Amino acid sequence: MRHYEITLIVHPDQSKQVPAMIEKYKSMITSHGSLIYRIEDWGRRQLAYMIEKLAKAHYVCINIKSDQATLDELEHAFKFNDAVLRYLVVRIHKAETGPSPMMKEVHREEAKKLTAQPQISELQSVT
Repeated sequence: MRHYEITLIVHPDQSKQVPAMIEKYKSMITSHGSLIYRIEDWGRRQLAYMIEKLAKAHYVCINIKSDQATLDELEHAFKFNDAVLRYLVVRIHKAETGPSPMMKEVHREEAKKLTAQPQISELQSVT
């Protein structure tokens, strides 16, 4: 069994179905005895270039330890899911369990939004 990092780019109109998709793929992985180390939902992000006339998409990152048969089944499922615009499977040397740099950025953005909201409500109460 080898370690892999899978990144999915999902159609933005299907963002509400992402948790169900993650559960489906999670059950596919665990049913074959593979391990899941990390699942990160990065949310909607700006694309580097347009894909199918879309400027934004929903990103998901999954780190697993799997055999080739399970990986082939996952890739087959990605290919025939219309909501998955692109996917990338990369073999890595060791299991990644901590938050990725992208997830740290997502947490920073959420923290900025939370600190900005009280300032907005204070301005509204003053006027």
